[in-house]
Amino acid sequence: MLAVFQKEKGSYRELIINSEPLEKRVALLVDGRLEKFEIERESDNRMVGGIYKGRIKNLDPGLKAAFVDIGYTKNAFLHYWDMLPAAADSSVEVVRVNKRKNAPERPAEPTVKDIPNLYPPGSEIVIQVTKGPIGTKGPRTTTNLSIPGRYLILTPFSDGCGISRKIEDPAERKRLKGLINELTLPEGVGVIVRTAGEGKKPRYFVRDLHILLKTWEDIQAKMKNDRAPACLYQEPDLVERTVRDFLTEEVDRVLIDSKEDHARTQNLVGQISKRSAGKIALYKDSIPIFERFNIERQIEQTGQRKVPLPSGGEIIIDETEALIAIDVNTGSHKNRGGDEKNVIYAVNLEAAAEIARQIRLRNLGGLIIMDFIDMKERRHRNAVYEKMVELMATDKAKNHILPISQLGIMQMTRQRQQESLSSNLYTDCPYCRGRGIVKSATTMSVELQRKLSSVVRRLQLRNDGKEYSLRVMVHPSILERLRTEDADLLVRMEKLFGVKLAFRADLNYHVENFKIINALTGEEYR
Repeated sequence: MLAVFQKEKGSYRELIINSEPLEKRVALLVDGRLEKFEIERESDNRMVGGIYKGRIKNLDPGLKAAFVDIGYTKNAFLHYWDMLPAAADSSVEVVRVNKRKNAPERPAEPTVKDIPNLYPPGSEIVIQVTKGPIGTKGPRTTTNLSIPGRYLILTPFSDGCGISRKIEDPAERKRLKGLINELTLPEGVGVIVRTAGEGKKPRYFVRDLHILLKTWEDIQAKMKNDRAPACLYQEPDLVERTVRDFLTEEVDRVLIDSKEDHARTQNLVGQISKRSAGKIALYKDSIPIFERFNIERQIEQTGQRKVPLPSGGEIIIDETEALIAIDVNTGSHKNRGGDEKNVIYAVNLEAAAEIARQIRLRNLGGLIIMDFIDMKERRHRNAVYEKMVELMATDKAKNHILPISQLGIMQMTRQRQQESLSSNLYTDCPYCRGRGIVKSATTMSVELQRKLSSVVRRLQLRNDGKEYSLRVMVHPSILERLRTEDADLLVRMEKLFGVKLAFRADLNYHVENFKIINALTGEEYR
């Protein structure tokens, strides 16, 4: 969420924090428009970023992965590659190697083949959750620990010290290189300067490093004393993470509706920047804070398939187990006349901006397929692709975007750390069982008539000379169809088979359910 806070000229940015007993919510408004939304519930485990002392339950040679008991119902997934020392991160420039002095000669780096011997089932291991449990899958983990601070990230098991490549100014990078070389670090421990550290004075880094090293000392003490499975470190709650991760200097105002969280936030921010602490205010209005700023309505819109575009076009978003499909339509825009090529290009540019916003708002991850309106000119396709890359460059989650194909398809992958917003807010509809559709009245009428024919033929085989009266219980919408379009068919069925049919509507019946019973005995025919 940090990168979203980069100040745009003339924009007014507000951070709205709603704190309630069961959940906390944080919304970023840019000129009143919702640009980022996060929610955390009291029942959430805050697993992502947490450090655990676990016990290896089993190794799967086929998956090349270990399954680790960390004290939760689902074992953590640990790939063999994540059990080896991390390779250099391309997003970070290493400027200092903080090796241990007088350390014995380092043995050869272990390989994937060594894992079964190094970590047999039953052995203890310290891991960090990088991706929360999603669906039936357990959390994804790594042995390469990192502890984020305000301006620095501490890497206890890596001796490389570096600077985020997102800090591009050469003079600033040179200054930060000198600053890193001046930091007093324990041997063998590394740090990474975050983008939030750009332009900050040395004392901020010294203070941040002190806090991080104290946190690491506490973790080490628990590593030594606690028995597996145990949680050694848990990420702060949503409010505290907001303070830590956001460039409060880039926000014009922070409003909090909880006295307790307001005081806590002022204290935390005050330690970093007294000027920023002055931007934090307590919301006292009787109208709920998210209603007051029209956030509730904007959150509701994130649950809708169709998202309108200002020009009259629209995007349609469908989440499936395998991928996210996003379709772009011109809508009413196509009726506005003008050069068709430029109209389509304009709608696609507009759609790209809204798609990037919706991806962040809905926390969509995995494979995302975007079907833009076909553009004949390559320069238009390239421009929309470059716009999308630019819009997603500030996204906190790692993403990779492919150029638009000649069919107008853009493919993208986005790191999925947690469940999507819809998975958090919604559950499958009990009526349609999560399908989003139910059978039509016509389909149900056909199925009912087919079932009636089967039941009546079975009764005729009894050859007992009785005249049967059947009562059929159905949903009102199905009965309406039977009494209108299909009435003649049922009359003919009565005459053909010599039975009496009576229909009753019951709102308690599911539209896809019906019951056929003997009107005299109450016997149900299946």
